[in-house]
Amino acid sequence: MDCTTLFRDAKKATKALNILSGHEINKVLFLIAEAAIENTTFILEENKKDLALMQESDPRYDRLILTADRIENIAADIRNVAELPSPLGHILSKDIRQNGLKISRISVPFGVIGVIYESRPNVTFDVFSLCLKSGNVCILKGGSDAINSNTEIVRIIREVLVKNNIDQDILILLPAGRDETIQLLNARNYVDLIIPRGSRNLIDYVRGNASVPVIETGAGICHTYFDESGDREKGRQIINNAKTRRVSVCNALDCLIINEKRLDDLDYIVGLCSASSVVIYADEKAYTALKGKYPSSLLEKATPESFGTEFLSYKMAIKTVKSFDEALDHISEFGSKHSEAIISEKKHNINLFYTTVDASSIFSNASTAFTDGSEFGLGAEIGISTQKLHARGPMALEALTTYKWIIEGDGQIRK
Repeated sequence: MDCTTLFRDAKKATKALNILSGHEINKVLFLIAEAAIENTTFILEENKKDLALMQESDPRYDRLILTADRIENIAADIRNVAELPSPLGHILSKDIRQNGLKISRISVPFGVIGVIYESRPNVTFDVFSLCLKSGNVCILKGGSDAINSNTEIVRIIREVLVKNNIDQDILILLPAGRDETIQLLNARNYVDLIIPRGSRNLIDYVRGNASVPVIETGAGICHTYFDESGDREKGRQIINNAKTRRVSVCNALDCLIINEKRLDDLDYIVGLCSASSVVIYADEKAYTALKGKYPSSLLEKATPESFGTEFLSYKMAIKTVKSFDEALDHISEFGSKHSEAIISEKKHNINLFYTTVDASSIFSNASTAFTDGSEFGLGAEIGISTQKLHARGPMALEALTTYKWIIEGDGQIRK
């Protein structure tokens, strides 16, 4: 399908969106939250069609599932976004030059944002609410695995827009084909920014094929280092939460790094994980420490592929290190710059971890599960940026704006 007309319609819709007042935007967001609840039955029916085509053992299955409770939470997130202050029109800096020119820098929308994502139909609601609140038109490119869910959600949102005399082209859902993806990645005349959300393969594909600017989000290979001074009770709770709270999300723990001086505590530290049937891929020292203490059916010897893997399932690697520096080296080699944590009672080691680890979110004595826009007080998020330009970490409203310079004169000319 040739998407040029859709791209052109999206670009044209930015004008209509720019003149909406904050009150109108918030009103529509509340109405969409209500519509999501009212249409729960229809959304779940379409979601079941998608689920029927995916194996339950697929790590993406949990991301694909919608339930009445999840839709309630989605609606709550939309309301939270509506209640947040607008990120637009903020004066970021202001100066009066010697020649009398008044120069200001103010926050403005990007314009048209394309979001490419896999499995998670909740992203359709999240992205639209954030884009609307930040004054951006959004073009969505969901995966074929969620096409029925996404189509129904977009239908509901656009119905609300039409009823409120708002251009429905501020939200466009593209067909699920790969050709449409390539067109979006290269729609430089119409699209201002691309944000991929999903696996490392998806992000690499987008980065390698896009001529539109890209902000990388999604892939998370997360480590937690249990230091020589770590509190084993804290560690036991943190490791279990980071691994098992929700395994299919990007902030879930993939690799526990443990100082070899604390191997005697390893079975206790990972003990809660067995209740969730977490398969552990342990290096030689960790395997020896766990043999006979962790269920043998869930304990395997690590291979080189066990490290640097985003499992997205009830699986976890364990790496034993001799020193703090070796732990840092392992994170540097295998991390994805998403979320990293240290469990330690040594303030010096914690501060050194903060300083030297290269990641968007760095924790001490807390679960990496907290890497989330709502947990950071940002409302719903559009993704976790793992790069360093423009935005880093949970991306919410402020990250969906850029700025422009406003220069006020009174006849000045430049010599």
